Amino acid sequence: MARVDHAVTRGTFSLDGQTFAVDNNVWVVGDDTECVVIDAPHDVEAILRVVDGRAVKAILATHAHDDHVRVAPDLARATGAPVLLHPADHVLWKLTHPDVKPDGDLADGQVVEVAGTSLHVLHTPGHAPGAVCFHAPDLGAVFTGDTLFHGGPGATGRSHSDFDTIIDSISRRLLTLPGDTVVHTGHGDDTTIGAEAPHLGDWITRAR
Repeated sequence: MARVDHAVTRGTFSLDGQTFAVDNNVWVVGDDTECVVIDAPHDVEAILRVVDGRAVKAILATHAHDDHVRVAPDLARATGAPVLLHPADHVLWKLTHPDVKPDGDLADGQVVEVAGTSLHVLHTPGHAPGAVCFHAPDLGAVFTGDTLFHGGPGATGRSHSDFDTIIDSISRRLLTLPGDTVVHTGHGDDTTIGAEAPHLGDWITRAR
């Protein structure tokens, strides 16, 4: 039976000449034998403690900002797992890893199987051009990276981001999921689709 394990790692996020201290969620989905890791931010050893000796089938990147992929190549070497990223985010990946490529691509509609459960890839651009979310219907969960947080959409004030695009992604790809779907975010607390859906209009009004 698949389950969701979790760690928080601390480090920095840098883009457009600015650097900020951040805490990142790392999500590990699997059973006692195998798992996948969603995002690899700052600390390989912290992630390996959550993996706890299981076979890692893949390292799935929600997007390629440095605070989500900084240790992805190191984690891949430690586990033998491929790093998978949507190709539209290669432009961001190269800012952090100019000499190392991801091992494979993620595509909208792709299904990643692990421990008897399925993670459905949803391409949700806006925060980043190749941002994706992973919907696990069997677990009643969606892993949203920096696309949707408790309280609203991810930031779009930096390069390679766009507010109208992220609102469209959230509206079409996330708010159409069952209301009791738990939203596991890239930073901060969980929420649910039902808790966030009523605030779509407010987000748009505040942004305008």
